[in-house]
Amino acid sequence: MNQKNKIVEVYGLWFADLVAIGISYILATYIRFGNFRDMADKGIHFQVCLVFLLFCTIYTFFLDWNRNFLKRSIRKEVSEILKYNVILILTTQTVMYFFKWADVFPRLVMIYFPILNVILTLAIHMLIKKGMRIHYSSEISRIKILVITQRSMASGVLEQLQDSLDINYQIVGIAYLGENEEKASGRAGEGTFKTREIDGVPLMLIGDRFMEEVTRMAVDEVFIYAPELRQKQIRRMLGGFDEMGVDCHYCLELPDTQPSRSKLENFGGYSVITYTRFQSSYKRMLIKRVMDIVGGLVGLLITLVFFPFVALAIKLDSPGPAMFSQIRIGRNGRRFKIYKFRSMYVDAEERKKELEAQNEMQGLMFKMENDPRITKVGRFIRKTSIDELPQFYNVVKGDMSLVGTRPPTADEFEKYNQYYRRRISMTPGLTGLWQVSGRSEIENFDDVVKYDLEYIDNWSLTLDMKILLRTIWVVIAGRGSK
Repeated sequence: MNQKNKIVEVYGLWFADLVAIGISYILATYIRFGNFRDMADKGIHFQVCLVFLLFCTIYTFFLDWNRNFLKRSIRKEVSEILKYNVILILTTQTVMYFFKWADVFPRLVMIYFPILNVILTLAIHMLIKKGMRIHYSSEISRIKILVITQRSMASGVLEQLQDSLDINYQIVGIAYLGENEEKASGRAGEGTFKTREIDGVPLMLIGDRFMEEVTRMAVDEVFIYAPELRQKQIRRMLGGFDEMGVDCHYCLELPDTQPSRSKLENFGGYSVITYTRFQSSYKRMLIKRVMDIVGGLVGLLITLVFFPFVALAIKLDSPGPAMFSQIRIGRNGRRFKIYKFRSMYVDAEERKKELEAQNEMQGLMFKMENDPRITKVGRFIRKTSIDELPQFYNVVKGDMSLVGTRPPTADEFEKYNQYYRRRISMTPGLTGLWQVSGRSEIENFDDVVKYDLEYIDNWSLTLDMKILLRTIWVVIAGRGSK
C-alpha cells in the first residue's frame, strides 16, 4: 500500500475502533442497569474498558488486522470483525480471571458488549470504506500513472499494476518501445497517441517527441519496466522526468543516479527505485492540508463579508459580472477553474493580443503597469489583493493551497519546457515565495520560476508560516500587484 494512504488508514481505523468500543461499552452497561448509578464497582468497569482499548491498540498496530481494508469484501469484513471481537473477549476474560474481576463484573454486560461492538464496528468500517473510495476516486486525490514498458509486456504489466495498486491510482497511458519489426518499418519514430488501447488505457509509441508529449499530459508518477531499454535512454528519461518534478519508479538498479533523490519502495507488486526531488513526510503534508482547510474556511468568511460591497462597486464601475473565472493549471497538469473578483473590463482577454507588444515581463507571463484593461475599482482591489479573496474557495476545494507556486494559465502552460514544468509539481498557492519577494519589481519569468523552484526544493511547514506572515505584511503595506 502507498505509505501516505497506509498512515491515514491505520490511524483512522484505530481511532474508529476505539470509538466503537467506547460507545458499545456505554450502551451495554446502560442496557444492563438502565442507568449508570447502580453499577456494583465503577472502578472495575473503568478498568475493563481500559483493557478493551489497550487490546484494540495492540491488535491494530502489532497484528495489523485492518490491512487490505479497502479490498476486503463485506463477507471478509464481517469475518475479520468477528475474529477480532472473539479474541478481544477471550483476552479480556483471561485478564479478569487473574485479577478476580469476574466475581463482581456483570455477565450480561460481557454478552451485550460484543454483539453491539460487532454491529457498530461493521457499520463504521463500511461508512469509512465508502468515504475513502469516494475520496480516492475524486480528481484531486487520484494519482495519475504513465507506464513505460515493452509492447510484448504491456498487457501483463497493466494487469499486474491494476491488481496491486491502490484504488486511487489511475493509469493514464502506456508508452511502449517499438519491437524489431516496428523499428524496421520506421514506425518507431512516431510519437503521437495511437487509437489502440488495452482495457481502455491508451497506447503510445516512444519516439522523438515522446518527452514533449508527456510534458503536456496530466501525470503525477511514471512507472518504467523495460529490461531491454538502453541505459542511455533511461538516463535521458529520468533526467527529463526529474526536471519536470514527476516521480519516477524504475524496477532495476541504475548507475550514475543521485542517492539523495532515490529510495527503495514496493510499487504495484514490483521492487522499484523511486527518483524524487520531494522528500517530505506525508504527516507534514497532512498538516499542510489541515492548515489549508482551516485557513480557507476563515478566508471564505472574510470573502462573504466583503462580497456585497466589492460586488456593488464592480457593478457600478463597469458592466459585467462581479466574479471572474479562468482555467488554470494545477498540480502536475490538472486543470481547474480559478475564481477572482473581476478587476478588468469584460473584453480583457480579447484586448490582450493588442497589448502584447507592451508586455513588461520577459518570458511567458504578461504584465503591464498601466494596463488599460483594468477598471478603477479593479486597480484598487488589485493593490489591496481583495480581488484574490474568492480563491479561498479553491483552497478549501483542494485545487490550491494557502502557500504554493503561481498557477499558470492554459496558454502559458502549452509553451512550457521540462524545466518550467517542475514548478507545477506542487499544489499552486494563493501566495508564494515570489509574491513576497517583490513581485511588482520582477520583470523576468525565469525569476518567477527560480523563486517557485526554490520554494519546492526547500519546502517546510515553517517556510509556509513565514510566507503567510510576510504576505500579511505585504498586503497591509500596500505592496500588492500593480
